[in-house]
Amino acid sequence: MDTTSSSARAAQLAAFGRLLDVLNRLRAECPWDRKQTMQSLRHLTIEETYELSDAILRNDLPDVRKELGDVMLHLVFYAKIASETGQFDIADVLNAQCEKLIFRHPHIYGDTQADTEEDVKRNWEQLKLKEKGNTSVLGGVPVSLPALVKAMRIQEKARGAGFDWERPEQVWEKVQEELREFGEEYSAVDATDAARQDRAAQEFGDLLFSLVNFARFAGINPEEALERTNRKFIQRFQFLESAAARDGHQLADLTLSEMDVYWETAKKTLSFAADSTNQE
Repeated sequence: MDTTSSSARAAQLAAFGRLLDVLNRLRAECPWDRKQTMQSLRHLTIEETYELSDAILRNDLPDVRKELGDVMLHLVFYAKIASETGQFDIADVLNAQCEKLIFRHPHIYGDTQADTEEDVKRNWEQLKLKEKGNTSVLGGVPVSLPALVKAMRIQEKARGAGFDWERPEQVWEKVQEELREFGEEYSAVDATDAARQDRAAQEFGDLLFSLVNFARFAGINPEEALERTNRKFIQRFQFLESAAARDGHQLADLTLSEMDVYWETAKKTLSFAADSTNQE
């Protein structure tokens, strides 16, 4: 049931209308906004999406609000550009989305039974096939997705079609199998043997794919997990740099053992701060 009050809904619609009005004026009067095309905005939209993702990972809600506004502007901008050539406008976009949501939720808007999240996902994928006329469950996975995210989506879609492991321990056994196979190929790699290097790279890819699969079974988003580790490493390495500089050292002059001392200090010093903010 929609619990939004009538006054809150009116404020939401007014704010959305204000955004449309502001964009209309900018498109008409601002040289930069007037010049933009879908192609010129594309890389900026990707950047804004990553900034939103970054704010979510940091659990910085004020920043999430800001970045949501930036992404919303881009979405409205694309619709505005399309409307200028009579292709579609924002109303067409939103109505099409509503129709799609209604069609893909027959357990809400129809008489289909779906009591679990897995039932909903399975129905969703089957309906997408009918809706788009795809011949493959995997046809809807964007080609341009980063490889780690793409692996997750491929596996999720295969699961929606009923193609998946039954138990987590089976997936872990697969990880161990792929690790052994990679180890065998890597140990035999000859820097001058391109074929062996290629086989080792293939086995490493299989290992990563199996790890993503296990992460999915463990309820872990591998992209987010890796990004958190990236942030943790950056935080600790920058501590190492700062601490070494305070002691009058250049990193290039330190041995690995000496740098490890700073690194261990960083782990002890920064771990509580990281845990307390749920960032790492």
